[in-house]
Amino acid sequence: MELQLKTVGITHGGEPPHILSVFKLTFVEFDKTEAKLWMEHHWTACLYFIVPYCLFISYGPEYMRNRKPMNLKWVMTLWNFSLAIFSILACCTVLPEFYRIISSPNGFHNSVCAPCSVIPNQSLKWGWLFTLSKLIELGDTVFLVLKKRKVIFLHWFHHITVLLYCWYSYSFQLSSARWFICVNFLIHAMMYTYYGLRALGVHVPRKLAMTLTCTQLSQMLIGLVVNVYAYRMKARGVECDMPLRHIYLGFLMYASYFVLFAHFFSKAYMNGGISRTMMANRKVE
Repeated sequence: MELQLKTVGITHGGEPPHILSVFKLTFVEFDKTEAKLWMEHHWTACLYFIVPYCLFISYGPEYMRNRKPMNLKWVMTLWNFSLAIFSILACCTVLPEFYRIISSPNGFHNSVCAPCSVIPNQSLKWGWLFTLSKLIELGDTVFLVLKKRKVIFLHWFHHITVLLYCWYSYSFQLSSARWFICVNFLIHAMMYTYYGLRALGVHVPRKLAMTLTCTQLSQMLIGLVVNVYAYRMKARGVECDMPLRHIYLGFLMYASYFVLFAHFFSKAYMNGGISRTMMANRKVE
C-alpha cells in the first residue's frame, strides 16, 4: 500500500494532489492503473477550478462593464485551432479502435458493455487527456467575458457538469465512455475548427452553423440511447460494465443537455434567423 500511495502521488493531511503525477501521466509515461488511482483519490480537485470559474462568471462581466471588449482575435484563433488539432489527433487514435469494436460480432453491445480493460493503452491515454481537457475548455468562457459577450446558462452549466462527471467517472473506466469520448472528440474537431475560422473573420454559411448544432443534438441523443441500453441490459441480468449510479447520472446529464440544446436551436434558428448575439454565444459544447 505504501508503494502504491507513492506511485500515484496520494498525499496526506489534506495536502493538495501532487501535480507532478499528472505531468508524468500526461507527458512522460502513461499508466492506466496509476491514472485510475490518481483520479479515484483526486477527482474533487476539479473543484479548485470550478469555484473560481463560478466567481469569474459572476463578477467578470461586472469588471468589464465600463471597459471596451478586448481584441483577442489571434489569441482566440490559436486557442480554437489548438483544440481542433488536439481533437483531430484524438480521433485518429480512438476512432479506429472504436470501429474495430463496433464492427465485430455483437459490436454495439460490446461497445456499450464490454470492459475497457480490452482497450489498448494508447487509446486509454486519450481517455485521460479527454478528461483533463474538460478543465482546459473552461477557458472558452474567459474569452466570452473578456469580449463582453453574454454567458448563457447552457454554456456554463454544460462546462461545469461535464467537468464534474468526467473527473468523477474516470476511475470507474466506464465501458460506455467509448461512445461519449469518441463522439465528443469528433464533434469538437468540427466545432473548434468552426470557431477558429470565425475568429479569423471567415464567413461561415448559415447551413453549416445549423448542421453543427444538429450534430451537438445528435450527440445528446446518442448519450441517451447508450444509457438506456445499458440500463435495459442490467435489468435483464445481462453483464454490462456500467454501474447503475452512472447510468442514472449520465441519463440525467444528457437529457438536460438535449432539452437545453433543443431550446437553443429553436431560439437561434426557428424564430427569424440567427442574430449576431446568438452566433457569438454558440460556444456551448
